[in-house]
Amino acid sequence: MADLKSLMTETRNKNTMNLDEMTPYEIVSVMNGEDEKVVKAVYHVLPEISRTIELAIESLTRKGRIIYIGAGTSGRLGILDAVECPPTFGVDYNTVVGVIAGGEAAFVKAKEGAEDSLELGAEDLKKISLKREDIVIGLAASGRTPYVIGAFRYASELGCRKVAISCNDNSEISKEADIAIELLTGPEVLTGSTRLKAGTAEKMVLNMISTASMVGIGKVYQNLMVDVRTTNEKLVNRAENIVMEAVGCNREEAREALKEAEGEAKLAITKMLLNCDIETARASLEQAGGKVKVAVSRQMTIK
Repeated sequence: MADLKSLMTETRNKNTMNLDEMTPYEIVSVMNGEDEKVVKAVYHVLPEISRTIELAIESLTRKGRIIYIGAGTSGRLGILDAVECPPTFGVDYNTVVGVIAGGEAAFVKAKEGAEDSLELGAEDLKKISLKREDIVIGLAASGRTPYVIGAFRYASELGCRKVAISCNDNSEISKEADIAIELLTGPEVLTGSTRLKAGTAEKMVLNMISTASMVGIGKVYQNLMVDVRTTNEKLVNRAENIVMEAVGCNREEAREALKEAEGEAKLAITKMLLNCDIETARASLEQAGGKVKVAVSRQMTIK
């Protein structure tokens, strides 16, 4: 059994040695102070995060996927980020995929021992038909989870790009990856509870990876989520607001354009900016790789 004592995430925090004697206000104050270290930890690895995003965009452009894989809190964070991408960016649920040791049931109830299996990591990637074009992003706060290491080794056999996200330096999963993102957030307020600072840091990085990757493949115009899915009343209203902001029209005009575009805000925006019919707007977007600015600038150049 591996000794965790040497890991930064397992050491005791000198600022909270009397945690059990603190008032609620004192606890939240010290937690807030410790959380400031998370932003700094992420800042120090921005070059590695940026490179990861470049590789993720390459994968998505080649019809590959972003695959998050991890155990426990890390696995849950990967799933959380993945499931938010379809409603936000209009991609299908097989574009950004979260895989957790123990299967989907482990999201709400831990499956003991699943993270300790090298073989299970590889098997779970086989189940989702991992392919060379995919990028595999392994998450493990400790940096030593066998499940992630096994997944990386299988991904290497297929020639996939691999990125390790951990919260300890010189971690085991870093050695298996093409890019190592090591978030040195320090000892937790509650010793070893990596759902705290470590988990927050991991979530921040996943926010960056998914958002910037979607920007890179044309899912955003200016700073508007133009591929949002209009699956409920709130999102229908949001789509109307997005069209209004992008084009400078009123709500009735936005509704009419969205109706003609069958709810696709990006298509409605392109149609209105180019002052053309829907089919011309659709063709322009396809030729521009789904990027509104490129589609508009090309048509303006032609004119």
